[in-house]
Amino acid sequence: MMWDTYGFGIGWSFMWIFMLLFWVLVILGIFALIRWLSQGGESRNGGRALDILKERYAKGEIDKKEFEERKKDLMS
Repeated sequence: MMWDTYGFGIGWSFMWIFMLLFWVLVILGIFALIRWLSQGGESRNGGRALDILKERYAKGEIDKKEFEERKKDLMS
C-alpha cells in the first residue's frame, strides 16, 4: 500500500513534468524552424548591409562601379 501512495504518485508527477517539457521543446523547435525559414537564407546583418549600400548608391555617395564591387563582396 505504501508503494502505491509514494512510488506511483511520484512516477506520475515526473511523467507529467517530462511530457510538458517535451511539448515545450517541440513548440520551441517549430518556432525556431519557422523563424529560420522566414529569413530566406539571408543573414540579418548581411541584409542590412545591402540596404545601407543601396541607400548610399541612391544618395550618390558611391558610383555604380563601387556599388557593384561592394555588392559582390557582400554576396560572397
